[in-house]
Amino acid sequence: MDLGLLLLRLAIGLLIAGHGVQKVSHRLGGHGIEGGAAEFRGDGFRGGRLTAAAAGFGQIAAGLLLMAGALTPLASLTAAGVMTVAITVKWRNGLWVQNDGYEYPLVLIIVPATLTLTGPGRWSVDRAVGLLPWAPWWTVAAVGLGVCSGLATRALLGRSEIRS
Repeated sequence: MDLGLLLLRLAIGLLIAGHGVQKVSHRLGGHGIEGGAAEFRGDGFRGGRLTAAAAGFGQIAAGLLLMAGALTPLASLTAAGVMTVAITVKWRNGLWVQNDGYEYPLVLIIVPATLTLTGPGRWSVDRAVGLLPWAPWWTVAAVGLGVCSGLATRALLGRSEIRS
């Protein structure tokens, strides 16, 4: 079980962190901070570079924390916040990813939430420093606050007109 949790943490953590790297750099096929800013403007957000930097560095931090199994509820909260914003962008397309839906961002909320609920496993920083087990309410609090922060971000930074 611990090996499975480690593999899951590494895979999901790398994907989330990699997605953040794309937002703020030209690595991994990214278009740099300007490209990230243009993406957010195109998705109906104000804030440009600051919005892209906050999302990108939030994803990088969440991914690295998940990979290490460190402060798992904080990683879950951050992933839930950023991915909720992504869901608000893709909501109108429906669930399925082949229609540019919100399926993938939803998975990137559920997996970190599950890791908070189960614990990141024996080979984790949380375990090494004695932070485990996390109480079940940590999962509810982390995901709830993350989703609320994502919705608040959309409400505060969203524009009424969205370019196609």
